[in-house]
Amino acid sequence: MTLRELVIAYFQYPAIIGYLTSAIVAIGLFFRYPAPLVPTLASIGVALLVYPLVWYCLHRWVLHSRWMFKVPLLAATWKRIHYDHHQDPNRLEILFGALHTTLPTIALATAPIGYWIGGPGGALAAFATGLLTTCFYEFCHCIQHLAYKPKNKMLIEMKARHMAHHFHDERGNFGITNYFWDKLFGTYYERIEKDKKSETVFNLGYTPEVAERYPHVARLSGGVATGHPSQRIPH
Repeated sequence: MTLRELVIAYFQYPAIIGYLTSAIVAIGLFFRYPAPLVPTLASIGVALLVYPLVWYCLHRWVLHSRWMFKVPLLAATWKRIHYDHHQDPNRLEILFGALHTTLPTIALATAPIGYWIGGPGGALAAFATGLLTTCFYEFCHCIQHLAYKPKNKMLIEMKARHMAHHFHDERGNFGITNYFWDKLFGTYYERIEKDKKSETVFNLGYTPEVAERYPHVARLSGGVATGHPSQRIPH
């Protein structure tokens, strides 16, 4: 895949169109309800700093939780937003999260801080920053999952860390573009440091045995797939 093909594929995803449209609306509203320059810049800066930590916490303690599939009302959401992605990391139609879950999350992670700093204008600036940061994260996510070989050293390292998260051990490397919090909390690793592959790297701990007790996700999935995605027999 060429860079041009990657960009074309990226802009075809409804989620990206949704993020960009929302960012344009937020920026437009900012000019209707502006904040002073310093609070605006502060709101943008804090949103950029907070975003990687929020993503790390959500990815580690929510998306990789072992409590969501136990709750019938949350099982379908967990399945859609992360279980399916780990079951088969190359399924491109579920590469991005669902807008009804991601947009409120981005707003809650950024807008209150921006409002505290600069009122409505600060909230809009922070929210727009979160949306555009998400677009950058998802572009890197595309690089990591699509058949594109980056030449940039930083992107190569990002892809290696994320592929290890998907195919070697899901209990680390929770960042997408920023692994500072992984290093701080001791979850950063290079594949050569772990000679044994995690047995739950594709099912996130939702094993056939667990499914017998909490069957909600299994019912929605037509069972519990096991083994490497490329070695499974299609239904």
